[in-house]
Amino acid sequence: MKIDHIGVAVPSLKEGRSFYEALGLVCGGEEEVPEQKVKVAFFAAGESRIELLESTDPEGPVGKFLSKRGPGLHHLCLMVPDLEAALGRLKEKGYALLDERPRIGAGGRKVAFVHPRSASGVLLELTEGEGR
Repeated sequence: MKIDHIGVAVPSLKEGRSFYEALGLVCGGEEEVPEQKVKVAFFAAGESRIELLESTDPEGPVGKFLSKRGPGLHHLCLMVPDLEAALGRLKEKGYALLDERPRIGAGGRKVAFVHPRSASGVLLELTEGEGR
């Protein structure tokens, strides 16, 4: 298990990209994820990545987050070897899940979210993989 990425909500990918590029990070590309109503850009940072999230709909999850809290840390994503097994263990122990089954996220990867009340106030995304 490892930290796959840290999600940061931004009003504009262009502005967000500008800052991280000024730090010397290279954008690995942009992508729209219609199901989650966002456009995303990823930056490699060591073994992990930074994911910038721009809302494409003010009523989408990131749009609501931005209107309520403003830009900033949105979620933490952990890579697990078996996503369905991890969700099953959490559900069995009574933790609140936003997704009881995986769905497709950025890059076509399987993802699922854990409710912040079960993760010490942090929106936790889980994704499946063996590392990069």
